[in-house]
Amino acid sequence: MAGKLGLKLGRANLEEFADTLQVLATVDRSIVAVTSDSRGSGKLAPFGKALPRQIIEVGIAEQNLVGITAGLSACGKKAFGVSPSCFLTARSLEQIKNDLCYSDVPGVLVGISAGVSYGALGSTHHSLHDFAALRAISNITIIAPADNFETREAVRFAAIAAHPVFLRFGKAAMYDVTPAGTRFEAGRAVTLRDGHDVAFLANGETVVHALLAAANLADAGIAARVVSVHTVKPLDLSTVLATGRDCRVVITVEEHMVHGGLGEAVAAALLTAGLKPAFRSVGIPDEDTVTGAQADIFRHYGISMERLAATARELLKGRTSGSC
Repeated sequence: MAGKLGLKLGRANLEEFADTLQVLATVDRSIVAVTSDSRGSGKLAPFGKALPRQIIEVGIAEQNLVGITAGLSACGKKAFGVSPSCFLTARSLEQIKNDLCYSDVPGVLVGISAGVSYGALGSTHHSLHDFAALRAISNITIIAPADNFETREAVRFAAIAAHPVFLRFGKAAMYDVTPAGTRFEAGRAVTLRDGHDVAFLANGETVVHALLAAANLADAGIAARVVSVHTVKPLDLSTVLATGRDCRVVITVEEHMVHGGLGEAVAAALLTAGLKPAFRSVGIPDEDTVTGAQADIFRHYGISMERLAATARELLKGRTSGSC
């Protein structure tokens, strides 16, 4: 189906991140990477070999990683702290809040192998809380790119950002979903496909599944809009509200708990504005999460072309024609 849509399979966003960072750091020697036994898993081994004086290894000590990232950034460096998202945003939450955000230093945290990327390693390694935890902290931009293009641009944005940034990457190879000529802007969502019956608002590795679901619905005469909401915070309110006005059904899709993430942010924005399209937040429910490969977990929880299309059809039933 992806081939039918003309989508080309690219690299893992994590690989794109590492290569982009190395290119930037070769030109700008103030850029440094800080790792917590994550040089290999963060695809930074080539970076370390090429720029050994611009990488710091702290060992499995994520709280130290955040403190060092913040300290370097406060002293004129542009530091990227790279660690598995599940550990980075749980073990180090106080340091993120105080050392980075409260102190307002322009450090960058990179949560790798996010969501359920670690698959069969299970719930200890799933990162399904990071959006919720970080959204509750003031003064941080949260970005989950949908493809290699959004990744490159997000890293370039983070390298010059004046305030804290969190970048979230999974492990899977990504389809190139962004149309040519698209301009990336942090805080500004990208509409990948237009439609006025259903809208899928997604980010990260779920976006391609929303696009496939939209194509499936089109075969049945249902026009589905797909929006890559790469920036979870600050949320692009203008695009979210326009979607709520235009479409009868709004479905959010994320590799995160249904509590505290993109879905709740969108729902709050719609309700506050008095917009009431049929709504569903698709993600990981509040239960003991199943163990398996990422693809298996996605299918189990409805993050698939077939299940997303079925969810859209279900919500369309009983809705009057036209926008809400």
